[in-house]
Amino acid sequence: MNWESRPPRVAVADDAVLLREGIGQILRAGGVEVVASVDTAGQLLDVVARDGALDAVVLDIRMPPTHSDEGLRALEDLWASGSEVGVLLLSMYTTAAYAFRAMSAGSGTGYLLKDRVADAGALVNAVRAVAAGGSVVDPEVVQLLVAARSSEVSLDALSARERDVLRLMAEGRSNAGIASDLHLSLRTVESHIGRIMVKLGIEDSAEGHRRVLAVLRFFRQGA
Repeated sequence: MNWESRPPRVAVADDAVLLREGIGQILRAGGVEVVASVDTAGQLLDVVARDGALDAVVLDIRMPPTHSDEGLRALEDLWASGSEVGVLLLSMYTTAAYAFRAMSAGSGTGYLLKDRVADAGALVNAVRAVAAGGSVVDPEVVQLLVAARSSEVSLDALSARERDVLRLMAEGRSNAGIASDLHLSLRTVESHIGRIMVKLGIEDSAEGHRRVLAVLRFFRQGA
């Protein structure tokens, strides 16, 4: 991310073409070099892999093909690969699950809400900040994180077996894999997971999101 002597090089991903092109125009006007503009997270990851010299990416969270969490998955893929590319999530949506996943990626990450970006300069400054390894978070997202943390139930509420199940969830095991490792039936594992969600106060939502929230709780509380 050594771009002090040149404009930061950025790629933009958003499936709304007018918004995507508008972001590109704003960044170019602010002295940022936009090297690619794509409409899926997969295309963005391809750009990052091919280019090798990007400083940051700007992407939506909900994009094709499922319009669920493709942007967050791209962020997590970049983080897992050891990439130093800064990531600015620019979205209409925020949930506790989204916020925790985004901020778990550490430095060089930003999360702004599209309808709350004050002006063009704020967007340019946010991109420059994540490109330099900083973090930029919308105050509404911060409030959501604080509220979620303040209402968290301790993992101490879980039984020893439930903690074993949660630990294996954190290691990425499927329900079937957990059943095999713990020598339990699949139905028993599903029952344990259901009780974990109830005890931790994780509300009903898409199953994948519930698992993510439970795993994030596991890591945050140092289980």
